Amino acid sequence: MALDLSPPELGKFISAYKALDFIESGMKLGLGTGSTAAWLVKLLAYEINNNGLVISACATSSETTKLAESLGIKISQLDELGQLDLAIDGADEFDQNLNLIKGGGAALLQEKIVETAADKLVIITDASKQVNDLGAFDLPVEVVKFGWETTKRLIKNVLIDQDVDCRIVTRRKNASPVITDENHYILDLKLNRIGNPEKLSQSLLNIAGVVETGLFLNMTDSIIMGDATGLARVKSNGASKWDDTNYDIKELSEFITNIKNI
Repeated sequence: MALDLSPPELGKFISAYKALDFIESGMKLGLGTGSTAAWLVKLLAYEINNNGLVISACATSSETTKLAESLGIKISQLDELGQLDLAIDGADEFDQNLNLIKGGGAALLQEKIVETAADKLVIITDASKQVNDLGAFDLPVEVVKFGWETTKRLIKNVLIDQDVDCRIVTRRKNASPVITDENHYILDLKLNRIGNPEKLSQSLLNIAGVVETGLFLNMTDSIIMGDATGLARVKSNGASKWDDTNYDIKELSEFITNIKNI
């Protein structure tokens, strides 16, 4: 069966498929946001309906909640579940130290709250997101509406002392600023390269109007990187090598199509 999927999209599926190996019945899960996480939600719905998987779950955005509930997955509030066993999410960028830039879907605050409440964080992604230095992808910064232009000016001042190039853009949709689930704005920092992510993160968070940044540092336990050939590569925190699993795309083609159409 021919697959109507782009190579990056197929890589996302493979990484989400491999992530099922980390999930056991009875777990409390945090479900991420974005196109790769959407594959995982669909796979979980399949496992629940066909293989008896039992989970409790909370979501990192209204978008994920809507998708999960439409597929019959009950979504609870984080406070109802307490400490989570595992959070699984995508990333916009990751480096060799498993540090991340996230927030391209404007859900970075809820993502960080959920993922710091999990015993383990697994990131599912494809090879296009791997970089030597963070910063090629815009760094999202979530800011409160009150005084947001002043906050933007203060961010510019902070960046003068950082090892970065920078232009700041207010994220917009249909000419209006994007508003997050928590009723904040998003500023996208076009940095090209971040020389010292830890220093930059702390400096930004010291600004009163900054709620959170898209730098997810020292949080990831494992990264799964999928590609269109069916290769799933897993690297865990502290490991020097990737562990590889090869899936037969032809054998999985009908299953992939079924999952896509759920």
